[in-house]
Amino acid sequence: MLIRENPLLLDGPCGQLEALHLDLPEAKGLALICHPNPVQGGTMLNKVVSTLQRTARDAGYSTLRFNYRGVGASAGSHDMGMGEVDDAEAVAHWFRAQRPELPLTLFGFSFGGFVAASLAGRLERQGVPVPRLFMVAPAVMRMTADNPLPEGGELAVIQPDADEVVPPQAVYDWSAGLVRPHELLKVAECGHFFHGKLTDLKDLVLPRL
Repeated sequence: MLIRENPLLLDGPCGQLEALHLDLPEAKGLALICHPNPVQGGTMLNKVVSTLQRTARDAGYSTLRFNYRGVGASAGSHDMGMGEVDDAEAVAHWFRAQRPELPLTLFGFSFGGFVAASLAGRLERQGVPVPRLFMVAPAVMRMTADNPLPEGGELAVIQPDADEVVPPQAVYDWSAGLVRPHELLKVAECGHFFHGKLTDLKDLVLPRL
């Protein structure tokens, strides 16, 4: 049986947000995926985002990916900061309302790593646990004390060691400074967009779901 995502328009802070939703009737969890920098062409159809969606699907998760404000058919214009986190929060609340009994896992790639991490911390402060957070080649330079990571749940940081967009050493230094438990997973001979390494990415994520 061919399983396809369903296109949706969800209510967001600045108007409707374009999304793709896959509901698995026997899902063991929910997976929300946040895409990279829209100013640099990032969308929910990015190949890393698509790989993360398929990996979560194959692990038995219902999935949701979406375009931030000003991307694709999503209303509004880029905020390049907390506005995108607000967008992610809106779609996360919709997603959870569909299957409130299921735990929520968050994924973020590049700028989306900042968005997912900020959202995870925000949800935890609202009393919503996030049992798993995956930050892939994350834009850690955007992380501040004003939008802290969650204290609970599992955190995996996956960093290409030849990243030409996010300096790997910046991610390693950020990881070294974290007081909370987490995994830092380095991908050898790999650039930011995982060219030729998408299978490696899936192999790292799948056993952690």
